[in-house]
Amino acid sequence: MRRTRRNSLSDGGARANAGKLGDENPDHSAYTGRRLFEEQVVPDTVHTFAGNPLDRGEALRRDEANIAALVDDPASLFLPFHRLNVAAAAADRLAWVRREELGDEPDGQLVLLGVLDGVARFAVNIENPDNPERFSDCRAMAAQLPVEETGMLAQARAQLDWHRRNRFCTECGGAMQAERGGAIRRCGGCSKHIFPRTDPVAIMLIIDEPGGNRCLLGQSQGFMARTNFYSALAGFLDQGESLEEAVRREVWEESGVHVGHVQYHSSQPWPFPSQLMIGCHGIAESQEIEIDPAEMADVRWFTREEILRALDDDNEALRVPGALAIAHHLIRAWAHEEVRL
Repeated sequence: MRRTRRNSLSDGGARANAGKLGDENPDHSAYTGRRLFEEQVVPDTVHTFAGNPLDRGEALRRDEANIAALVDDPASLFLPFHRLNVAAAAADRLAWVRREELGDEPDGQLVLLGVLDGVARFAVNIENPDNPERFSDCRAMAAQLPVEETGMLAQARAQLDWHRRNRFCTECGGAMQAERGGAIRRCGGCSKHIFPRTDPVAIMLIIDEPGGNRCLLGQSQGFMARTNFYSALAGFLDQGESLEEAVRREVWEESGVHVGHVQYHSSQPWPFPSQLMIGCHGIAESQEIEIDPAEMADVRWFTREEILRALDDDNEALRVPGALAIAHHLIRAWAHEEVRL
């Protein structure tokens, strides 16, 4: 799902210093957050695993009695999981069920996801399901679902996985219990509480020069090595590091290419287990590639023509990620000249 919105540069100082539409040589030397254009259409992209329509019920979670009442409410809906696979009613439909349909099955973690149209939505882990075959891989399901459903699916899977990974306190070793409908876990021994975490990842498509005709794609070691599959470069943000700094560091570490201007595009939740992919485009300040062979199998410059053919599945020498991944949309946005750099 794609929408567009028109943004105007309102800050007078930024307006004075930003490059204008039609500038032949916009200045990319200052690494600031200023827009390069007074006005441009910015794609507001809702990726797979985003678009969650739920009211997450922050105030509702403050009263455990409210949550208990919602669990017993016959109108509430539950989404069962088993080993982090989701219950499917069909290839393109999640199996939301009511409490009475769960029977004695809910023997695992229960998480309040939120409220939609006045109805509470829960995710529940089933340790010993009657029919394990009805559970499907979340990635495979997401490819068939409306974007709003993938957002709820991402929230559910990530939170159940977080509870599974944090059963014991890191301070005293005591058992931890869920509170606030699964929004926190608290230690029964020392009372330490923790919140679900999301790990930020910078993912970036680097262009050879402003308005350039080549982009930088890489092939990591592992299943991608020695194939024709290439993707955008990516890496986790470090502590004490801005997004722009992470983009420049990761590109330099993986390819030896130096990056100047960095421009945000969009972000995508990625619940495997719980990342936020923060998509950017950037402008290279050097062209020579020197890869880190411990991490990368190959990094190359590809022309716009090569990319367009790959997007059309018409390039035997190059495959790129499909529409499920934000990398696809970063590549497509540049190839189809939907972004200005």
